[in-house]
Amino acid sequence: MNTDLTEIQLDLHAKDKALRAEIRTYGSALVAWSGGVDSTLVAVVASQELGKNAVSVTSASVSLKRSDLELTKSLAEDLGLNHRVILTDEITKSEYRANPINRCFYCKTSLYSHLEDLGKELKIDTILNGTNIDDLVDHRPGLIAADNFKVRSPLADHGFTKADIRALADHLRLPNAQKPQAACLASRVPYGSHITSSILRQIESAEGVLEKYGFTQFRVRHHDDVARLEIVREEMNRAIELADDLQAEIKSLGYRFVALELGGFRSGSMNEGIIQIKTV
Repeated sequence: MNTDLTEIQLDLHAKDKALRAEIRTYGSALVAWSGGVDSTLVAVVASQELGKNAVSVTSASVSLKRSDLELTKSLAEDLGLNHRVILTDEITKSEYRANPINRCFYCKTSLYSHLEDLGKELKIDTILNGTNIDDLVDHRPGLIAADNFKVRSPLADHGFTKADIRALADHLRLPNAQKPQAACLASRVPYGSHITSSILRQIESAEGVLEKYGFTQFRVRHHDDVARLEIVREEMNRAIELADDLQAEIKSLGYRFVALELGGFRSGSMNEGIIQIKTV
């Protein structure tokens, strides 16, 4: 039986009501906030329900694009959020720099450790993140770190999908409701390839070139001296038209070769082989 729009709206309303009820029970909370729509929804709802007792916290780590860091600052001002910026230390950890398949575990361990310390300083016991149920089928070793620190995932707990989150964010008129998904810069580096601050900055600069030319959703996958561009298929013809400019500007950042991925943009494409192995 098809579900009509009214039933969908009622289902989302019920999820929103349950989300708010849970967050109110905490009295105060820290929200791990990256600037993406998932954690923004949690940050906004927490702020609406807890006021200044909700503190949204962003790490200015080198793995976060500077544009996303600036977005959190401007959004916090526009939305009236109680916002803190901290600096986490994952890049100093050899386990993280070695870039194993559970790299995200070390990154999130660093993040949640800093948030736990901040919580002790502010006398706040609860940490919230923006994990949703769609995330649970991907390769997400950071979820283990969240469990270790007893981080709550209220969106996942109440059955929010990514589509639900965007719909509710639209309803709340959040400016980033339709913002493309943005993973950390380290996700552009193949597992097993060493990560350094300079590599992350190189990737960020290369993606800045694509952003400058108006591409909407993309990744620059870093393969030593090769920059492999993942662009949505609808924009590939434009990439070919701009090939000379793109190649010149991206090569000027230190790459010897610039390649266009014929498979197009795929969020989490570096995880594809891992997920296959896990599900066989």
